[in-house]
Amino acid sequence: MGRPDGYLCVVLHAHLPFVKHPEHPFFLEENWLYEAMTECYLPLLDVFSRLVNDGIDFKIVLSLSPSLVEMLIDPLLMDRYVTHLLRLQALAEAEKRRHRRDIRIEPIVRMYEERLNRVRELFEDVYGKNLMPVFRQLQDQGNILIVPSAATHAYLPLLATYPAAVRAQLSIGAEQYRRHFGSVPQGLWLPECGFAPGIDGQLRNLGLRFFFLESHGVVRGDPTPRYGTFLPVVCRSGAIAFGRDTDASRQVWSAHGGYPGDGDYRDFYRDIGFDSDDAHVREFLQPYGTRTFTGLKYFRVTGRTDKKEPYVAARAVRKADEHAVHYLMSREHQARDVAARYGIRPVITASFDAELFGHWWFEGPRWLETLLREAHRRGRAVRTVTPAEYLRAGAGAAIVQASQPSESSWGEKGYHDVWLNDRNDTLYRHLLRATGQMIDLANRHPCAQGLKRRALDQAAREVLLAQHSDWAFMMKNATHDAYARMRFATHIGRFSQLSAVVESGRIQEKALSDMERSDSIFPEIDYRVFRSGAAEPEGFAPRCPKLQERSLS
Repeated sequence: MGRPDGYLCVVLHAHLPFVKHPEHPFFLEENWLYEAMTECYLPLLDVFSRLVNDGIDFKIVLSLSPSLVEMLIDPLLMDRYVTHLLRLQALAEAEKRRHRRDIRIEPIVRMYEERLNRVRELFEDVYGKNLMPVFRQLQDQGNILIVPSAATHAYLPLLATYPAAVRAQLSIGAEQYRRHFGSVPQGLWLPECGFAPGIDGQLRNLGLRFFFLESHGVVRGDPTPRYGTFLPVVCRSGAIAFGRDTDASRQVWSAHGGYPGDGDYRDFYRDIGFDSDDAHVREFLQPYGTRTFTGLKYFRVTGRTDKKEPYVAARAVRKADEHAVHYLMSREHQARDVAARYGIRPVITASFDAELFGHWWFEGPRWLETLLREAHRRGRAVRTVTPAEYLRAGAGAAIVQASQPSESSWGEKGYHDVWLNDRNDTLYRHLLRATGQMIDLANRHPCAQGLKRRALDQAAREVLLAQHSDWAFMMKNATHDAYARMRFATHIGRFSQLSAVVESGRIQEKALSDMERSDSIFPEIDYRVFRSGAAEPEGFAPRCPKLQERSLS
């Protein structure tokens, strides 16, 4: 096969904040994970497996945030997910009985019943309730490139006053990847595409070769890159940034001009959790104490009206196929135009939240599968590629531009406004104080052992959990604001307690064990990752006695 006119780099970023409440049998916010698994992660794994089994040559990048990975490997959460699926299946069965004489709705309920059966079969019987080996196998087969993100998806530009904290976030993410995938990651997804000067150097010091930016982070670089986002840029540090292509991304995610707004697609918001007052629906919702999404939605977008028409799956599938072909043809036209204008083979980077595919946009996995099948079948003008493949010596005659990217993010207005504004600014004096104290604790206690070591490790976990970008995002958008504030205050409060007992030496094992059980992220953490000048994620205190392996209580 000859060289194409250009390359398409599709990037899906999968992330959720770490939510685990073992003290409650049901907890509303844990459903974020279960919804994403049912509607996005498992359907996407099903798509990728079908493509591999059918011999389709495709390339895609999947970013898995470390906080999401920690939940996917948590036995309690995975057992609770099975319970969630069983409850959904019972709800669908009750809904099928309720609509058995409705020729418009009954086929939709049947579709959900079949999907839930498939998802449960995959999760329990095929994947054995463990998704990480499935991701690793797909990567080993060469079609998917998996990259990590920062440990708890912290918005790094606002931590940049503490380089040790930025390094800790990045190195923990890289180390977790190494444990699960057996190698050093080749690149990394910066949370929220948040970039500030110096972050590229931190990435390069960890051996990470590339990362991703929003478009203006590249085009406003110094010097201005001649080819914009159509070629990656190499920073002064040697790290390489791939800039998001505005047209290729907006065509999919935009609520106004993008595909998901088509009238034939399923309406996300018309869910029986809000629409129905039947007894079996109330029973499903009862443990949460409020109305919430169930995933059973019977209406299509229709248009700008409250009178929605019933969803017709066959029409939506046809539309997804049409839109996939249209998208590919648009990229082919774009690649040819850029090739003719500049004499280069562009790399068109289209990056999205993975949860768009299946959760927000129900037909997204079908659209993606058709896109990858069509790109394989046509294979003339545009070929799918990963950054690692593009940069590999001899593969496609890779070209990069020299430019230092500008400070940027992919949030509203393109800079830091989403994560620092009048709705969330009060959290930063607490967050930055705790971050500085954690660095100081790590510097002053380089060889802690026993209870003191456990307390310092837990203090590091609490700081990391407080650094989630999600809390500031929820506060800004007033979505789950009370939960975000509760979580942030809890982690800062626990850190303060731990900091005090480490200094006093009066550590109570039961209180510490309770924290470890609740906030159990990163069981292998080494608090010394926060030390000033620590250059590696582990092994940077050679004068300390070897610390014994530990397990959480």
